[in-house]
Amino acid sequence: MSSTSVLLAEAEAFGVDNTEEREAIYRQILETSKSTVNPDQLRDQETALVKLGELYRDQKNAQGLAEVVTISRSFLSSTAKAKTAKLIRNLLSLFNGIPNSQQTQISVLNDNIDWAKREKRIFLKQSLETRLISLQLETQQHKPALALIETLLTELRRLDDKMILTEVHLLESRVYRGIGNLAKAKSSLTSARTAANSIYCPPQLQAALDLQSGVLHAEDKDYTTAYSYFFETFENLSSQDDPSALGALKYMLLCKVMLNLPEDVNSLLSIKLALKYAQLRDVESMRAVARAHQTRDLAAFEQTLRDYREELSSDPTIRSHLAALYDTLLEQNLLRIVEPYSVVEIEYVAQQVGQGRQDVEAKLSQMILDKVFHGVLDQGRGCLLVFDEAETDDTYGAAIETLEEVSKVVDSLYAQVRYTLYYPRSSLMPSVGQSVKIA
Repeated sequence: MSSTSVLLAEAEAFGVDNTEEREAIYRQILETSKSTVNPDQLRDQETALVKLGELYRDQKNAQGLAEVVTISRSFLSSTAKAKTAKLIRNLLSLFNGIPNSQQTQISVLNDNIDWAKREKRIFLKQSLETRLISLQLETQQHKPALALIETLLTELRRLDDKMILTEVHLLESRVYRGIGNLAKAKSSLTSARTAANSIYCPPQLQAALDLQSGVLHAEDKDYTTAYSYFFETFENLSSQDDPSALGALKYMLLCKVMLNLPEDVNSLLSIKLALKYAQLRDVESMRAVARAHQTRDLAAFEQTLRDYREELSSDPTIRSHLAALYDTLLEQNLLRIVEPYSVVEIEYVAQQVGQGRQDVEAKLSQMILDKVFHGVLDQGRGCLLVFDEAETDDTYGAAIETLEEVSKVVDSLYAQVRYTLYYPRSSLMPSVGQSVKIA
């Protein structure tokens, strides 16, 4: 047994709490193996790198993990490119267990991309750039993400790498959706699906494509189609025990609420695939939203948003649609209050809906402009004057149509008179309604 193997066994013998001793041993393995080319020692060194990375992940030490990634490049520069790329990707994936480490990851990725360019490791560079785009999307750095996507797509089309091309087009669609350009988001998603149709698409990537399709249909208010895509995603991810299946389930519940079918939420959560998620706080938040929407209770809806702030506000898709739902509920409550009156104080309306007077006044003004109801805000008196909907009077339209017909008759008679003046003996007189062109 080599010395590095003994050191690894010694590190494993320490308990989980002895982090300093294990860290020292792992670093000792990396130091003592630099000058050797023994395959067994290289394998032990690779194991020590991964173990040290996992140790820093458990400690939430992003800087330490970044240092491990840098160390991995120095001793693997002489090994196979595929092995190096796999190890670096595995180490970078450990950042997922460290919260609020996006900026550190971006710095590490930029450093490794530069190294991959110098070493001419094209496929590793493209893989790292794809991950960098994903991080830039998470941190809402849309402009640099689009610039990197444009450069990367040019390279990928030249190499005809359909797998990474599909991933990058999907990221492009998500970036465009993030900046509100839905037309280009749909175009990029179509390109991603076109590229995916020519290769074997892994289940994870197929689920991501379906999820993005559902999100874009939901943006178009086509919640029925969006629900079907979210259901496909949920089935796909649940079959693999992927934790991201919970997000697809929340989107499904959101679609039921937005379709004014809040009573279907409980029945949806009773299906076999959804049972294991039914008691989670994320699902309970959507159940509370459905209850508030079913009773049209604005106060309960606001309380739900406060109680489940983290679960409902962290996802931009859910946040935007719930904002629209809140606006609809406020509008419905205002209509219910003002409809019985012809004159009502704005202060009274604000008290009934539990909102500030300025917010209620602004909403009532918007509703009047949108012709949700007919009325006028009398700010001097602090009142809202509500009018009955004016009945449509067709008298003016009928009068205009009559005048148009009379005009046609007069024009025809005028044409006959002029024809008679020019050709008095002709028997070929035009009939009424027939136009004659006189030069």
